Amino acid sequence: MAVTLYWYLIVAAALFCIGLYGVLSRRNAIGILMGVELMLNAVNINLLAFWRYQTPSVMTGQIFAIFAFTVAAAEAAVGLALVIAIYRNRDTVIIEDINQLKE
Repeated sequence: MAVTLYWYLIVAAALFCIGLYGVLSRRNAIGILMGVELMLNAVNINLLAFWRYQTPSVMTGQIFAIFAFTVAAAEAAVGLALVIAIYRNRDTVIIEDINQLKE
């Protein structure tokens, strides 16, 4: 049995919805970053699935996915560095407790 484009899109949509729920429902900054990573992985699944089923002879889908992986890695590195810096200054990673304009 061959896996069709439809199944890839369903998995990607489910992964994106789980990531969106994680971003909207979490109070912890690390949980929010993990939700964003899930959403970026869903986008990569869509890019590669459409590449595979639409134009497998052209490498554009793979190149876009590589760029998305690069952006996700940079986002994770910068995001975790910001979380560490905020934790060192504020002793919390709860988003509601971090208000830079106070004090």
